[in-house]
Amino acid sequence: MLYIGCHLSASKGFLAMGETALSIGANTFAFFTRNPRGGSAKHIDKDDVQALHNLCSEHGLAPLVAHAPYTLNLCSADESIRNFARQMLCDDIARMEHLPGNYYNFHPGSHTGQGTQTGITQIVSALEQALPLAGHTIILLETMAGKGSEVGRSFEELRAVLDAAGAPPEKLGVCLDTCHIHDGGYDIISSLDQVLSEFDHIIGIDRLKAVHLNDSLNPAGSRKDRHAKIGEGCIGLEPLAAVINHPSLRNLPFILETPNELDGYAAEIKLLRGLYRE
Repeated sequence: MLYIGCHLSASKGFLAMGETALSIGANTFAFFTRNPRGGSAKHIDKDDVQALHNLCSEHGLAPLVAHAPYTLNLCSADESIRNFARQMLCDDIARMEHLPGNYYNFHPGSHTGQGTQTGITQIVSALEQALPLAGHTIILLETMAGKGSEVGRSFEELRAVLDAAGAPPEKLGVCLDTCHIHDGGYDIISSLDQVLSEFDHIIGIDRLKAVHLNDSLNPAGSRKDRHAKIGEGCIGLEPLAAVINHPSLRNLPFILETPNELDGYAAEIKLLRGLYRE
């Protein structure tokens, strides 16, 4: 079965997100844990969370993929930004425990001139603080495009974080973003098998827990990170169809982050379901 959804607004609560997902043909979805451009988080309504949990169980939804705010940077050169990010990370993980069995995805961060190794060390230090709070949540590092001083453009950089953090795959994994790895220089258009083999060799395919399915506005290796609608970018429809049908990926939750409103997401979900081979 194809597990596919998109980012949904959490403004009306957890149950509302689940109902919206079902209304557009989704059987998973993503949401920001708090304002994606800020630090505020809404109060957790335990009844609302339980209602979503019941809905997910009733309809067989795949694990949800919560997303940290974009402002979270665990390896900024600014200590106050790092400390704020640590606080958000730990608070987010504690909040995710109200909805057990799901994923929490975050961008590793930008080292802002400190150097990649220093950035990795700071990310690991934050994870060591947060991982003990994740009793029923798997934390995911997202593959990045490599713009600016981003950490996580290469599989080797992610492996360095995973190794230093020392957490097993059932605690710490990876979310692969098709736009990001394409923009980062991995040829998923003509060499998807090779790319995934490389991922398995360097990181381990058991660490791969979710996929952000996005086309890209830019050619491979551009390091730009600009998403396009499915089939309307430089990756194209056929390679993305190969992604959802690949034996190593086809049972993972796929999250669309394309520039769409709900009707556009519904259309993309319908399109991709038609290309999925049962």
